[in-house]
Amino acid sequence: MAAAATLTACTGTRGATSAPPTPTFGAPSPVTPSAGQKVVEKALTAKPATLDLGGRSVATWAYGDTAPGPLVRATAGDLLRVTLDNQLPAETTIHWHGIRLHNAADGVPGQTQDAIRPGAKYAYEFTAPDPGTYFFHPHVGVQLDRGLYAPMVIDDPTEPGAYDAEWILVLDDWIDGTGTTPDEVLKSLVGDAGQSTGPMNGMDGMGGMDHGSMGNMGAAPWGDAGDVTYPLFLINGRPPTDPEVLTAKPGQRVRLRIISAASDTIFTVALGGHRLTVTQTDGWPVQPAEVDALYIGMGERYDAIVTLKDGVFPFVARPFGKTSGGQAMALVRTGSGTPPGADTSPKELSRQVLIGSELKPAASAKLSAREPDAVAQLTLDGSMKPYRWGMNGAKFGENEPLTVKAGQRLRIDARNLTMMTHPLHLHGHTFALPSGLRKDTVLMAPMQSFALDLDADNAGDWMVHCHNIYHAEAGMMIALNYTA
Repeated sequence: MAAAATLTACTGTRGATSAPPTPTFGAPSPVTPSAGQKVVEKALTAKPATLDLGGRSVATWAYGDTAPGPLVRATAGDLLRVTLDNQLPAETTIHWHGIRLHNAADGVPGQTQDAIRPGAKYAYEFTAPDPGTYFFHPHVGVQLDRGLYAPMVIDDPTEPGAYDAEWILVLDDWIDGTGTTPDEVLKSLVGDAGQSTGPMNGMDGMGGMDHGSMGNMGAAPWGDAGDVTYPLFLINGRPPTDPEVLTAKPGQRVRLRIISAASDTIFTVALGGHRLTVTQTDGWPVQPAEVDALYIGMGERYDAIVTLKDGVFPFVARPFGKTSGGQAMALVRTGSGTPPGADTSPKELSRQVLIGSELKPAASAKLSAREPDAVAQLTLDGSMKPYRWGMNGAKFGENEPLTVKAGQRLRIDARNLTMMTHPLHLHGHTFALPSGLRKDTVLMAPMQSFALDLDADNAGDWMVHCHNIYHAEAGMMIALNYTA
């Protein structure tokens, strides 16, 4: 990897003298289905690909010949067997984002498996226990910021499905093949990372301050929300100049499964002329909330229901705090009408915009009432100049893992000590916010704190990290390890 020396244990790369030796794992142990368990099999190929982005040809890496890659779909309780054929010129893995699977299938090289070498195949086998909207992507370097991502839907066998159609909408910020690559972007960002030897917390940890300016703290509610200037923003792999057209009939109810595969961008999402009723976040049901628009951070997912009107309407994902690259857009057509232009601005974007952490959980999604058995402190630290990010005062590989014992209720007191927003993501579990809302990825605004409760019911060595892939790769990760 071109610039991964700052974070070796997670990426599978080598070279940082401070990093501990990386363990080896060998081939995964086969998983035998239980009696009556359905087995869903899928084959994926990660390979170089050339994509047409609205008449612009870009060279990238993808699962097959498209970005997003092919949908993987199963029903809760099914055993999935997904074989990845790595035809990339680099090592890779697949992380099944949001799935509470067993540790060996989590896809983190040096933590749960050996990285998959070029020309090799690797079989992931796991049971998907929870219905919901998910996606998958590599956990190696900044590969996510290429075309290596795809949606995953785990259906609920008991859900009535009171809607006429379902649309999956995958949002992305795109830079690969436009004159640079994500690896080159990371290399530029971390180029001066070794120039400071001061502490990562305290004032040095307030690095976000408008990339060095103490006078401009960024727009509410997310402050300084990203580091990378993107030339394109996509929905389902298409730019707004060549949008996907989703067709239905007036009056039909449609379920939207909205996935952010972005690496460095928070989006404000709205469907022109409509209000959305949010029903799930990160796969977990919420008390239905009718909104004009919603914020979605990197790695988050939201399900919503909408009853469609007659005409042509823009589904817009506007990058928060970014003025270059335009926006992402798809079109919804239920009747006649002239399509809006690529720069259309639905009035819903400036009305009521949902902050997802303010949703209320459905009763079925709540953890049982219980006081925590253990409390762990977690700080999000870092600076833009030099470009250093970490947790608990140090980058990954130099910070001490969080620990928990099987069966405990663990409370993680998470504090964002920077003036940037970070999407905090937990592997292998979900957590409950103080309201009881269940998520696996939550946007933490500048200086915001959350008490996050989780049940330690999935033993293994897991990751907690910022899902801004550039922050993660620069060190904003920490391990969560089960101990005896």
